[in-house]
Amino acid sequence: MNLKQATTDHRKISIAPMMDWTDRHCRYFMRLLSPSCMLYTEMVTAAAIDRGDVAKLLRYDESEHPIALQLGGNDPAMMTQAAQRAEEFGYDEININIGCPSDRVISGQFGACLMRTPDIVAACYRSMRDAVDVPVTIKNRIGIDDHDSYEFLENFVETLSAAGCSKFVVHARIAILGGMSPKDNRSVPPLNYERVFRLKREHPELEIVLNGGVQDIEQIDELLQQIDGVMIGRQAYHHPYFLVEIEHHFRPEWPMPDRQTIVERMLPYIEEQLAEGERLSRITRHMLGLFAGQPGARAWRRHLSENDHKDGAGVGVILDALKTMPVAAQAAIARTAG
Repeated sequence: MNLKQATTDHRKISIAPMMDWTDRHCRYFMRLLSPSCMLYTEMVTAAAIDRGDVAKLLRYDESEHPIALQLGGNDPAMMTQAAQRAEEFGYDEININIGCPSDRVISGQFGACLMRTPDIVAACYRSMRDAVDVPVTIKNRIGIDDHDSYEFLENFVETLSAAGCSKFVVHARIAILGGMSPKDNRSVPPLNYERVFRLKREHPELEIVLNGGVQDIEQIDELLQQIDGVMIGRQAYHHPYFLVEIEHHFRPEWPMPDRQTIVERMLPYIEEQLAEGERLSRITRHMLGLFAGQPGARAWRRHLSENDHKDGAGVGVILDALKTMPVAAQAAIARTAG
C-alpha cells in the first residue's frame, strides 16, 4: 500500500488531548489548519459530566469533526453514562485517559496510575463498549514509575485487548507519578519508540498510534512505516502552522492557506464568540504561535498578549497585530477591511 495513500485517512494523524490547551477554541483553530486530522478534547472527567453542566462541558463546533472526547475516571457505571452522553452529542470516538500523571488525577485514582490495575480499566471499557456504537479507545503510557518494561506494557494492552479494545494511543514515555510535575512528565522521561514498535510487531491486529516527541514531517513518514498513526502534541500547539504543512504533505492537491488567510478565517468565529460573551484572550492565546519562525512573530505575540485581555477587546486587536507584521501581511488586512 502506498504510504501517502494510507495516511490520507484522518485517523493516521491526530492532535493530542492537552489539558488547558485543546479547548473548543483551540480545536476550531486547528481544524482551519488541518481539515482532516483527528482532534481530541482536553480530558473531561466522568464525574464532571455526571454532576456538572453537560452542555458546556461537551460543547463543540460541528466543523471540528472528526473529534474524540477524552474521558477520565475509574467507575464503570459513571464512565458508561458519560460515554452515552458523548455519543448523544455526536462525538466520533471516546478515548479513555490512562496517561495523565497529575496530582489531581492520581488522587482520584484514574489516569496513568490505572496502568497498575488493567482489570479496572477493562471493566470500564467493556461496559462503555456495550453501551455505545462509536469506537472506544485507550490512551496510555509505556509504563509508570518502576514499572518500566515491555512486559508491563504488554500485560496492560493484552488485558484491554481481551476486553475488546483494538486501538491504543501510546505515549512513548513512562509516567513518573511521584515527585515530577505533569509538565516535566511530558519531556523528562526518555522516549522509547522501540517499545511501541515492538508492541505493533507482536500485535499486528491492533491499531497502534504513537504519541511523544514528533516534530517534523520526515519523522512522521518514518514512524508511519512501523505504526498505524501519529499523535502530535506540543509541536502542533506551539507551531500550529505545522498542521498546514502536514496536511499539504499528504494532500498536495489541497489549496494550502497562508498564515494571514488562517487569521482571516478565524475572524467570523471570533466575532460570534465575542457576541456570546467570550473574552478575546480565551481565543487568541491559541493563535500566538501561528507566525512562529517568521519575520515579525515576536511583534505578533507581543501585541496580542498586551491587548487581548483588555475590556472590550475585539477583532481590531488582531488586525492591529497583523499591522505589526511585514508587508506580506498587509494584503490580508486590505481584504478584511474590504
